[in-house]
Amino acid sequence: MKTIRLILLLASLAGLCAVARADSASIRGILISASNESGQTDRRLAPYEPTLRRILRFESYRFLGDDSTSLEVPAQGSLSIGDGHELEVSTEKSDGKSIHVKVRWSSGGRTLMNTGLVLRPGVPAVLGGPSTGNKGEVYAVILVGR
Repeated sequence: MKTIRLILLLASLAGLCAVARADSASIRGILISASNESGQTDRRLAPYEPTLRRILRFESYRFLGDDSTSLEVPAQGSLSIGDGHELEVSTEKSDGKSIHVKVRWSSGGRTLMNTGLVLRPGVPAVLGGPSTGNKGEVYAVILVGR
C-alpha cells in the first residue's frame, strides 16, 4: 500500500513539473545596428544573418548588446539590451509550441515600438527600429524564445 502511494506521489510531482515547464519561457533580446556600408557582419550574429538579410535587407550587422530573462506565463519582465535600450516583455499565453508576447521597446524614456509577437523556440523574430544617428544605419532587435 505504501508503495502505491509513493508511486502516485511521484507521478503527481512529475505531472506538476511538466506543467510548470510548459508555463514558462526564456527570452533573449539582442540589440544590433544594420548598415548598407559594406563590411563583415559580427560573428556573434552569424546564426541570424540569413533572417536579418531577408527581413531588413542591409549589407552588414553589428552586435551592440543583449540580455535574457526567464518568465512564467503570464508574467512581465524587462531586458536591458544595450545603448540605453530597454524591452518590456509580457508573456500572455503558451501552447507548448509557441509563446505569445507583447513587447515595448524604449530608449531614453521614449517608446520606440509596441507590438505583439508569437515566438517559437529557436526561431528569431526581428524588429526594425529607428536610426542610430549614423548615416544610413538603424537599430534592430532580435528576439529569440527558448
